[in-house]
Amino acid sequence: MKLGGHFFEDLGPGQRLINPVPRTVTEGDVALYIALTGDRNPKNCSAEFARSLGFARAPVHDLLVFHIVFGRTVGEISLNSPGNLGYADLRFLRPVFPGDTLRAETETLGWRETSKGDTGVVWVRTTGFNQRDERVLQFYRWVMVNKREPATPTGAVDAPAMPKEAERAHLHALPYPPFARFDASATGGARFWEDYAAGERLLHPQGMTIEEAEHQLATRLYQNTARVHFNQHQQQASRHGRRIIYGGHVISVAQALSFDGLENVIGMAAWNSGSHTNPTFAGDTLFAWTDVLEAIDIRRDDLGALRLRLVAVKNVDPSQQEVALMATDESGRERYAPAVVLDLEYVGLMPRRAVAG
Repeated sequence: MKLGGHFFEDLGPGQRLINPVPRTVTEGDVALYIALTGDRNPKNCSAEFARSLGFARAPVHDLLVFHIVFGRTVGEISLNSPGNLGYADLRFLRPVFPGDTLRAETETLGWRETSKGDTGVVWVRTTGFNQRDERVLQFYRWVMVNKREPATPTGAVDAPAMPKEAERAHLHALPYPPFARFDASATGGARFWEDYAAGERLLHPQGMTIEEAEHQLATRLYQNTARVHFNQHQQQASRHGRRIIYGGHVISVAQALSFDGLENVIGMAAWNSGSHTNPTFAGDTLFAWTDVLEAIDIRRDDLGALRLRLVAVKNVDPSQQEVALMATDESGRERYAPAVVLDLEYVGLMPRRAVAG
């Protein structure tokens, strides 16, 4: 890893990077994640409930696993990034438990200089492993990276195509043990997989204001060292003039808010796509809604899958007023509306009614 991090010119396609600083996940990490996000999934905080689902103990939250693996990659990929742009084909491959040690490897797949010339976009694929070298997570992402020499063109135009969704075959080989009974009193949820239909919109009723100290602590928890989140001295000269909240923290808060209405979603199987559409700053209040896109039969008697679109917005409550997803800018181009900060399509796992107890 270069002192000061890689710039765009350093990240041409075809590199394989062994990301430094493996991380052992602890019970303290799990508790702090709950404190910072308000997450209420009992699978990740109740050992007894987790055992009723066939786990030996409560597994680590899927998103905490993602953040820790993501954090391994920042020093080499996005330390000098103004912002992460999107994700594709993210698969949760194996449960992680407190005491497991996570590490990451990243391949650079492509790069393209932006039209302005001072930055470029880099596409990568990251794989997370546990201490037994078993894959626990893999994902594609693309990130904007500052150039070391903004005035010197690189000629980089290699932009790879990204998968449109995670492979459906992944859903038929989930590492979730079979279970015979689901105690819905632990979640408080009355709806099961059969009760959701494509086209339904769930307006999650709660909002959460993100405080400066909270997002700083969350990002440090994941050892995400990107300057755009921490260095106010540097960021005061940026376009926004202030630090940007780590987009992954926005995902976690939005997903925690979605518990109301999706109480029985016990985990994530995959993300098909995701975009950080506008920046979020300390003091912004996040709200969320979820569109049900599809109910997926994964050939299990106890479990089904829902393809869901989670949208997060800032400083406007969609349960109280209509919020546009898209807007037209001054040039006539359609873009995400300024209030929209996240557009994430994922596959959630939910018990079938046959195991309701």
